[in-house]
Amino acid sequence: MASTPIGYVPARSVATETIDGRDFEVQQVSLPHTVNRHQVRKLLTEEAEYGHWELHRLRRYRDGSTRAWLRRKVIKVRSTLGAA
Repeated sequence: MASTPIGYVPARSVATETIDGRDFEVQQVSLPHTVNRHQVRKLLTEEAEYGHWELHRLRRYRDGSTRAWLRRKVIKVRSTLGAA
């Protein structure tokens, strides 16, 4: 089965928020009604696999458009160079 490109670059916005004392990057992806469920699933699977995002929330509106919120943990790294 050949995959069909969605023919649309999804609108994205990324923000940082704190949930239960942990920091997360949250990415909002908006897709128009012309994108079918199979294409949405494929896009979200690729985001999860290659971008290390997890699905936080998914909404499909009456007009057929879809909005997904993806999140990933912010890993804070402490410098060990100046430690004595």
